[in-house]
Amino acid sequence: MGEHSREHLSRKDSIWIQTGREGQELDAGSATGKSLGVFTSGGDSQGMNSAVRAVVRMGSFLGCKVYYIKEGYQGMVDGGDHIIEASWASSSGIMQKGGTVIGSARCADFRQREGRLKAAKNLIDKNITNLVVIGGDGSLTGANLFRQEWNSLLDELKATDRITDEQRKSCSSINIVGMVGSIDNDFCGTDMTIGTDSALHRIIESVDSISTTASSHQRAFVLEVMGRHCGYLALVAALATEADWVLIPECPPDKGWEKTLCKKLSAEREMGLRLNIVIIAEGAIDIEGNPITANMVKDLITNELKYDTRVTVLGHVQRGGKPTAFDRILGARMGAEAVLALMDAKPDTPACVVSLDGNQTVRVPLMECVERTKSVQEAMNKKNFQEAVRLRGKSFQNNLATYLRLSKLRPPKVMCDPTGQVCSSGKKLAVMNIGAPACGANAAVRSFVRFALTKGYTVLGIHDSFDGLLYGDVKPIGWTDVHGWTCQGGSLLGTKKCTAARYGLDKVAEKLKEHDISGLLIIGGFEAYHSALQMAEARSKYDAFCIPMVVIPCTISNNVPGTDFSLGADTALNEIADICDRIKQSATGTKRRVFIVEVMGGYCGYLATMAGLAGGADAAYIYEDPFNITNLRDDVVHLKNKIIQLGVQRGLILRNENANANYTTDFIHQMFSEEGKGSFTCRKNVLGHMQQGGVPSPFDRNYGTKMASKAVDYMITKVEENTTEDGKIKSCTKDSAVLLGMCRRQLLFTPLEDLRGITDFDKRIQHDQWWLRLRPLLRILAKHSEVAYQTEGVPLGVDEVEDEDNA
Repeated sequence: MGEHSREHLSRKDSIWIQTGREGQELDAGSATGKSLGVFTSGGDSQGMNSAVRAVVRMGSFLGCKVYYIKEGYQGMVDGGDHIIEASWASSSGIMQKGGTVIGSARCADFRQREGRLKAAKNLIDKNITNLVVIGGDGSLTGANLFRQEWNSLLDELKATDRITDEQRKSCSSINIVGMVGSIDNDFCGTDMTIGTDSALHRIIESVDSISTTASSHQRAFVLEVMGRHCGYLALVAALATEADWVLIPECPPDKGWEKTLCKKLSAEREMGLRLNIVIIAEGAIDIEGNPITANMVKDLITNELKYDTRVTVLGHVQRGGKPTAFDRILGARMGAEAVLALMDAKPDTPACVVSLDGNQTVRVPLMECVERTKSVQEAMNKKNFQEAVRLRGKSFQNNLATYLRLSKLRPPKVMCDPTGQVCSSGKKLAVMNIGAPACGANAAVRSFVRFALTKGYTVLGIHDSFDGLLYGDVKPIGWTDVHGWTCQGGSLLGTKKCTAARYGLDKVAEKLKEHDISGLLIIGGFEAYHSALQMAEARSKYDAFCIPMVVIPCTISNNVPGTDFSLGADTALNEIADICDRIKQSATGTKRRVFIVEVMGGYCGYLATMAGLAGGADAAYIYEDPFNITNLRDDVVHLKNKIIQLGVQRGLILRNENANANYTTDFIHQMFSEEGKGSFTCRKNVLGHMQQGGVPSPFDRNYGTKMASKAVDYMITKVEENTTEDGKIKSCTKDSAVLLGMCRRQLLFTPLEDLRGITDFDKRIQHDQWWLRLRPLLRILAKHSEVAYQTEGVPLGVDEVEDEDNA
């Protein structure tokens, strides 16, 4: 059971604040008397509204007065109706909307001291001494300058009798916390900015759609995406869509790139491919710093190759649309952490940015991040592109290196032939899927195959899990065999929910030996982990299991121990969030409707909890957080009060499919229907297998690709370390049977043996799971007060964030 059971959460009206150095316990309402303002500035991005909502509701939970500052810095300068008090109800129904509901505007006035004087006066009138800034590096730099000038601004206002002595004393300092809202992901000090994931969704949806028409007519398409100074969107989109070429400002092509591009596209057509995709960032340049435009590339292909070539400029489509589940959750986590950082701040606390490092929100000094971001552009201006890539961080570097290796026409001739059957090492690696299908598995297989071939290893594809192994469906996979796999859902290798022991470990060992397999990659869910563990524990009996084995977790349930995220879970979350949006929209025009929605996950409540955060649920019932009839009754009463007193029109209750054997979805639906009579009506929805469908999300495509890349490198290292003089593999140490997973801030290979002790094999879950610590946030945002919440943020320097490779 997780540490945050209902018993643990029963301390009334309290919240736990952990600063990263020492903690202090505050009562809910302990910040009464404090005021904070939240505003969005610069370009809009999807997910900003979720952040605004979290700031308002966490601030209200603590007893703060929270103010919307509309139209960004312009609203702060103009004051009046642009600065209005926010309420819990006013932040209802906004998180699924794109853009920013409180507006954003460029402000020339704020750049002048007189404008900042007006802004300071307007804030003092409302007693606002804490600011949450959601914007890009320019907006955050302006906020830091405002903070530095604060005392002199107050002195000038006092000298001109525009504020009183009492106001001067009570507002003697101002604290600033920033969140980065930018679709470009161009801010150093965070792995992802708010809006980037949503923009990637727009791009990849467009590329997937264009690919079908391009293939029909054998066309080439040049797609221009945003990224005036940063190529992140173009690079990750190219990685996720198997684009033939990508042009980004940080890594210009070598001289003569035009000839190289045409040669590659021509060779692909000769190999039978019917389309070509080139992705270009709007700020793309050549090695001399000259702009490269989409039309230039189109003219090149048309003139040199005579291909029918079209240009598509995606433009502001990338900013539009509703936010993804990732951006909604990211905004919620960052918004809550921003408020806690402000409450934790002292008058001399430097301004910080709430950032994402791996799977952890962290607090990073604002100006360190701004300076690092500026240094990237300075490096590009000096044509020091290698330094620019380095300054972008390890994750960007690895994205670039991964794309360059995967996008080649064929493996190096000295290593392997294109069929993958004749390779220099003479050794064979195998890959198989085990468990229910989940999006991202095919991207991982493609990456594994191609990286292994470039290292000189033959790859055997084991089709249909252990069925294929035992009955002979094991075939070499060539370079072109996996072309187009990244964008496809399900499992193209075939998969089955079974474990090795069920088929007989002796038979499995015999077949592995028969095929002379030197290393095994298993991609799948709990059955994949359990099967690998069974084989590892049987090494003393079967030599065939004494080979390197790596498990990549791939299941929508996210129930595999040893990792924060499993492949497929992000795609499933987006499906659930999208369906819940449509379910709630179906009640438009119908007053007071509550929906009870059942989601998958087995005994793991990850999907229910995270979908609850992404969908603005009022409650999410799961197995790990026990509940009883009293809790259900209290939630009905709570929901009725919100509907009657606050005017809320719709409610959403999520239930994990195995949350409780007695309190079923039907029971909860009937109970809410009966107890809600006269206050609301109730409807039930069981989402079923549509959660496993759809095309993989950008996250799952990229995550699967990079996980498999790391798995290849690790596996080959172990093969080479454990090859005996007669050429056989004898790898029996516990670090040669591992699970690769994201653990907080980094990707780790964890021995399967070490995971046994933290696994509940009966319920197929890990004993303690990181996301349980987010459940109190779910209830706080739903206006529950009987909650204890532990802050996520720890103080880090920008170098500590950028030096991690967090996929």
